[in-house]
Amino acid sequence: MASHWGRSGRGPLRPLKVLLPGTGPRFQCGGLAVELQLAATAQTLAPTQVVTYGQRQPDAPFLDDLLRQEPASLHRQASLWLVSWGFHVPRLLRRLRGRAVAYHAHSSGYGFRLPPGVPVLAVSRNTMAYWGAHAPRNPLFLLPNALNPAFHNHGRARDLDVLVQRRKTSAYVLHVLTPALRERGLRVHVQEGWVDHPEDLLNRSKVYLYDSVDHWNRAGVSEGFGLPPLEASACGCVVFSSLNQALADHLTPGVNCFQIGAGTLAADVERVWSVCRMETTPPSAFSAPAPLPSGNLRQQQLEQVLQEVNTHWDRLAAGEQPLRPTPGPCSLTVRWKRWLRRWR
Repeated sequence: MASHWGRSGRGPLRPLKVLLPGTGPRFQCGGLAVELQLAATAQTLAPTQVVTYGQRQPDAPFLDDLLRQEPASLHRQASLWLVSWGFHVPRLLRRLRGRAVAYHAHSSGYGFRLPPGVPVLAVSRNTMAYWGAHAPRNPLFLLPNALNPAFHNHGRARDLDVLVQRRKTSAYVLHVLTPALRERGLRVHVQEGWVDHPEDLLNRSKVYLYDSVDHWNRAGVSEGFGLPPLEASACGCVVFSSLNQALADHLTPGVNCFQIGAGTLAADVERVWSVCRMETTPPSAFSAPAPLPSGNLRQQQLEQVLQEVNTHWDRLAAGEQPLRPTPGPCSLTVRWKRWLRRWR
C-alpha cells in the first residue's frame, strides 16, 4: 500500500482531484494524455481521482456533485484540486474559491491572471518563465511531462522515408515541402487524425517533420511542451522541427535536430533527402534530447512538488497571507515609452 505521507514527514498529502472537461474521444489530445498520466503517477502517492466538469461520465465523478459534498473551508481544505485546461482555468478557479487548488500549466498566453497564492506546476521552462513574469509571487514549480515507455526504437528496418502528422503542421510542410520531397522520390506519409499507437508509425519512419509555429500563432497561445519531436527521437527518427516556445527547451539545431524551414525550400529538401539516403550524419547520432523523467524519478519529482504545494496551502489555511506582485505600469504607458525611445 502506498504511503500518503511525504518523505519529509511534514504531513499527509491531500487527496488529489484532477479536473478535466471529459476523457472521451471528443477530448483526445496531448494535454488529456498528460493529465491522465499524471493522475496515474499521483495515485501511488495520495488518493487521486479524475473529475470531469464538462461531460458526465460513468467512470468519473462530476465536479458539481463533489462541490456540494465538499464545501469551501477557511481551515485545512480536504482536497487539492488540479486545473489545467487553458481557456477553462479562470472559471474553474472562481468555482474553486476557498479550496486548495493548483494550476498544471501547459501552454501559456491565454490572457488571464492568476489569483495570489495559486501554485503553478509548469511543464516546461518556457511556460515557467511566462508565469515567472506574469505571476512572480505565486509558487512556481517545474514538472516536465513524462515520456511514455511505449516510445522506443524497435531496431527494425524502416519502410517510410518521412512522416508528417497533419494536426498542427504548417501549410509550408503540407503543401510545399511534402510535394517537393515526393518529387525527389521520397516516400512521405501524412498521418490523418488521432491514432492510438503513433510509436508504430514512428518506428517505420526515418525522418519526422514537425512545424507547429503557425498552429500556435493562430491559436494565440504557446507550444507548451512539444512532446511529439521527443517521442519521434526516442523511436529513432531524425527530427526536423520548428523551434518555437517550449521546443527550444529540448531541441538544439545541429545537435539533436535540424531546423525546418531554415532559409530556402531547396535547402530543406536537400537535407531531408540526404538524411534519408544516409549521405548526411543525423544530429541524433551525436546527442539525443535529454531524457525525460520516468518511473521512480518521475514519482519522486511529483511527490516533492505535491508536498511543497500542500505545505503552502497549510500555511494559507493557518492564516498567512499570500504575497502579491508589485503593480506594474499600464500597457499604454509602456507602449508610449517604447515609441519615444525609437526617436532618441
